[in-house]
Amino acid sequence: MSDTRAMTVGRAHAVRIGLMTGDGIGHEIVPATQQVVSAAVAAAGAAVDWVALPLGRDAIDTHGTPVPDSTLDALDGLDGWILGPHDSASYPAPFQGQLPPGGAIRKRFDLFANIRPARALTGVAATVPGMDLVVVRENTEGLYADRNMFVGSGEFMPTPDVALAVGVVTRRACERIAHAAFTLARSRRKHVTIVHKANVLSMTTGLFRDVCVEVGEQYPDVVVDDEHVDAMAALLVRRGADFDVVVTENMFGDILSDLTAELSGSLGTAPSVNASESKAMAQAAHGAAPDIAGHNRANPTALFLSAAMLLEWLGEKNGDRTLLSAGQRIIRAVEGTIAAGVATADLGGLASTSEFTEMVLARAQRW
Repeated sequence: MSDTRAMTVGRAHAVRIGLMTGDGIGHEIVPATQQVVSAAVAAAGAAVDWVALPLGRDAIDTHGTPVPDSTLDALDGLDGWILGPHDSASYPAPFQGQLPPGGAIRKRFDLFANIRPARALTGVAATVPGMDLVVVRENTEGLYADRNMFVGSGEFMPTPDVALAVGVVTRRACERIAHAAFTLARSRRKHVTIVHKANVLSMTTGLFRDVCVEVGEQYPDVVVDDEHVDAMAALLVRRGADFDVVVTENMFGDILSDLTAELSGSLGTAPSVNASESKAMAQAAHGAAPDIAGHNRANPTALFLSAAMLLEWLGEKNGDRTLLSAGQRIIRAVEGTIAAGVATADLGGLASTSEFTEMVLARAQRW
């Protein structure tokens, strides 16, 4: 997302990270993530100043809204944020039709890039064992009704029996997500696949494809190809290990990244970062799982890895080796724990949330 500057050995001050627990299993996996991040950053030679901020159902009870203005204002002054899952479908009726908390934050801070890796982990059964790709999803417009209007919704009903939707694709948004994808590809295997549906949505996703191709000409060292979204879904199942960086519009990216998460092992291991040029938020791809909330059974892997991505993003942005090292510590600790046969029930293991966290903590501090 930004050029890597000369790396410094440490920082003169602690990194300041906002912490939003959210709903459901967020009350278990967010505190666990805080522990792991604190341990990894300390082992790397730095520190974290945590700023806890109300968001979600608890904020409705204390502030009368799931997304208090005070929370949004505070986020602006922090280095990065970790967001727990939200369960907006269970909110009281006045709040169910509003943007969910994560969406409100994305819109406020123009977090245009949703970066969602999918990599098969040793110890996790995968449909595509060799998968190691990243879906780069345009996060601010496209076919989703909650992200393409300045005022109001992109969905409307002129009569009770007719529903319409507006999809928005702009050159500016296509250019910046394409640059994010090609920059990322340069640090990986130098291959970008543009996903669209230009044979049917020729103006909207056709513009997306064409602008991405134009941007790709500025990266002559990166191989570029493109696929229709339906064909891409089939190809991911058939030979998902062949892909490196996949760039696509909002809804296609949402669907394909959930698919790649399952193909590489589980949505419970799928990390995600939402970023702009200057701000980033770690947010696991999964939901709040209210059915298991409070039972110490939730899998914190995806949020651990999301937090590691955030630390790496901050390290690259600020030229900080300690944060890059801390992010790598978390990744190695999670991978080592799962490879050793310690996993939560959703991955076929017997470990509780707290037991899994303790094992990851021990590895993060040791490496």
